[in-house]
Amino acid sequence: MERQQAGGAAATIDVDRTDPEYRAWLKEAVRKVQADANRSADTHLLLFPLPEEWGIDLYLKDESTHPTGSLKHRLARSLFLYGLCNGWIRPGRPVIEASSGSTAVSEAYFAKLIGVPFIAVMPRTTSREKTRLIEFHGGRCHLVDDPRTVYEVSAQLAADTGGHYMDQFTYAERATDWRGNNNIAESIYQQLRLERYPEPAWIVATAGTGGTSATIARYVHYTQYDTLVCVPDPENSCFFEGWTTGNPDVSSDCGSRIEGIGRPRMEPSFVPGAIDRMMKVPDAASVAAVRALERAIGRKAGGSTGTGLWSALKIVAEMVAAGRTGSVVTLICDPGDRYLDKYYSDAWLEEQGLDITPYAAAIDAFLTTGTWPD
Repeated sequence: MERQQAGGAAATIDVDRTDPEYRAWLKEAVRKVQADANRSADTHLLLFPLPEEWGIDLYLKDESTHPTGSLKHRLARSLFLYGLCNGWIRPGRPVIEASSGSTAVSEAYFAKLIGVPFIAVMPRTTSREKTRLIEFHGGRCHLVDDPRTVYEVSAQLAADTGGHYMDQFTYAERATDWRGNNNIAESIYQQLRLERYPEPAWIVATAGTGGTSATIARYVHYTQYDTLVCVPDPENSCFFEGWTTGNPDVSSDCGSRIEGIGRPRMEPSFVPGAIDRMMKVPDAASVAAVRALERAIGRKAGGSTGTGLWSALKIVAEMVAAGRTGSVVTLICDPGDRYLDKYYSDAWLEEQGLDITPYAAAIDAFLTTGTWPD
């Protein structure tokens, strides 16, 4: 009811939407998400073996040791805090995400932690193991035949259910505090502090949303390090073309075979101006590199790790040829047991028409001779 003030002046219109029950739920949800971070140890920084005489150290930031097994655990935590603190995530209403798998696994974990439903909209080609993990954490998988439709389907599901479309591809670069607060970049530099080359010459980070490369590059600029940032891109992805041409409207007709990275459009969270270099890496090279990683350190990893490792080895080769010493950092994004039916399956390689033989030979020759093949 609108009331008149003395003297005929209009009354102040006051709408109070205070909801003590919701605020109590919100406070507890934020506490639970922050508690997950508080009880999680930092991820390891592993050494990839290189000949001692090169004077170069190659590190792998092992993000597969997060509670949900991938780099996306950091992103999911940030996205949930962002959505909760913005008032977008509400009790009893589903969180919906467009994902190729790993982000959805991590988001299903956090949704279960705070007690809300979760729906993952994913390409039908997503690995069976990722689907199993999403369902293990209480999520539901909504599979689509055309990877390009995940955005529209997710938004429609949110509208139909009254839920929240998390939209990692828009919010990844803004949900994480790139100035520090124990983000991945700050962690890398802290862990390198006692190494012989504490400031890496290069950090190599692949892009799915683009959020990780944006966080690392912004942190480097903010802290005034001289480190350069390289983003490798797989086949069937348009980040490389968009970056080289400056065209934000480039698109691809099919999805990436390297799950977790590569997109059919230039995502809003990809920040082209922040990074120094990009490489277009053949999918067969990514698979060859991830198998070389297993031979080198006894660990299986996902295909996106191979894309980054191939590019990091190429950079190391350039440093060797120039007689430079220093360090290079790349990432182990997720574990290989999620892809046994893909990147570790010769039958899948044959089905996809991928021949990794020349790329595997190139890696072996480089690690033996120090020379990168032309």
